[in-house]
Amino acid sequence: MSAFPFITPRLDDPRLLQERRYGMVIDGKSVPALSGETIARESPAHPGHIVSIIPKGSRDDAEAAIAAARLAFDNGPWPRMTGGERARIMNRVADLIEANIEELAIIEALEVGKAISQARGEMGFSVSLWRYAAGHVQGLEGEAHNDLGPNTIGLILREPAGVVGLITPWNFPLLIGSERIPWAIGAGCTVVIKPSEFTSGSTIRMAELALQAGLPEGVLNVITGYGADVGQILAEHPDVDVVNFTGSQRVGRLIGAIAGQNIKKVGLELGGKGPQVVFADADLDAAAAKISGGVFHCSGQVCISGSRLIVHESVADALLEKVQAVAAQIVTGDPLDDRVHVGALIHQGHLDKVAGYVEQGKADGAQLLVGGNTLGKAGAFYAPTIFTDVTRQMTIAQDEIFGPVLTTFRFKTAEEAIRMANDTPYGLSACVWSRNISTAFQAIRRIKAGRTWINGMGDGAPQLAIGGYKQSGVGRELGKHGFDEYSELKSVHVSLSAFPG
Repeated sequence: MSAFPFITPRLDDPRLLQERRYGMVIDGKSVPALSGETIARESPAHPGHIVSIIPKGSRDDAEAAIAAARLAFDNGPWPRMTGGERARIMNRVADLIEANIEELAIIEALEVGKAISQARGEMGFSVSLWRYAAGHVQGLEGEAHNDLGPNTIGLILREPAGVVGLITPWNFPLLIGSERIPWAIGAGCTVVIKPSEFTSGSTIRMAELALQAGLPEGVLNVITGYGADVGQILAEHPDVDVVNFTGSQRVGRLIGAIAGQNIKKVGLELGGKGPQVVFADADLDAAAAKISGGVFHCSGQVCISGSRLIVHESVADALLEKVQAVAAQIVTGDPLDDRVHVGALIHQGHLDKVAGYVEQGKADGAQLLVGGNTLGKAGAFYAPTIFTDVTRQMTIAQDEIFGPVLTTFRFKTAEEAIRMANDTPYGLSACVWSRNISTAFQAIRRIKAGRTWINGMGDGAPQLAIGGYKQSGVGRELGKHGFDEYSELKSVHVSLSAFPG
């Protein structure tokens, strides 16, 4: 067991003590659940402190939101606006998110348990997502084909797909919402979004800011509650044309199966077990910093976390020493303290699950190099943890732990490294480290993952599409390809009369 810097959460911070009550956003109005029931969210970093109260929605509430989105799509102005008109409103949404970064960051620091400095960065990136999508809206295009014969023209029209149901997870609520909502509404769709019952506050506030920016009523609706009550209906309901889910593989299979019964478009971003392949010629200092940052960021609760370190045997010991040194500087604790790098896990139950994986790893014969223990006297805090001598058969080698746990493997040849990198059902993300750009590119081309880095980890840009291979999901978000998820393409065959000669 190793000691890590830890800052005990303050229980008298006024940001913690402020009561936050939210309504669902349906048809442009803030409304309670029809039942009047609510869900109280306790801070994972401050046990016993309620930081938000949200409506406990039911199927009736979800149906009301779907009806509002359907009406707004079928009869409202949004799908019929010009791209320029939509872009102006979307840019105002970006401006308002930017003006309220601190409020939104506090909400997520308290509900998610993440460090507020990290939350501020995510809010800032969300602004750039909205602005990129707004800038692209006026450039959405179809096709024209003028080579079908002297009396024929062919067109392909891009049209909005309809009502979109979004189900988002608890780890990055506003950011993941911002990776999807601007593309959906930018394409001309209307949206019903169901955030996690643990972390609904920032999504609700984003929808309220969108209304303030001039988004028409019914275009963006937020329903809150449990998945079985208000989430599953988005896959079932015939008035929802597209359903997009981000979360666990188990629930993703369920959503995909239900959506398939209704023959509707579906997008899934599911789990990951990202490899970080380090060749012998890599810059070990740079790699150590990014490897540590990648796997321990947000307490490891990141789908693209590089949780499998695959390193050439000749540099493995040197690299692990450097990774340990970086990890030893990570400050865990009070998410509202600007000195903190990593906050709490999402709740005590998840901490117990992570701890269970660590115990399983030790029982299976993996060597615990550092960590493997809780931090602090209260709250869901877990130390950065590194395993060596891991084999592919071990549970910690295959399962997505979703905690601050790094598993380490060693390789002799490049072929072995690629085989190990692809040796899971997942294919969401991957990193390759080498000073030889040919080696790096050849490796990236052979690793089956949708989001990859060379000599880096975790960086992103609105222009670059994201999504998974294999069992990490289907579909792509962001970039110009992100609009395709929320569009239908219609071919138009135009027959012309003969040109008068």
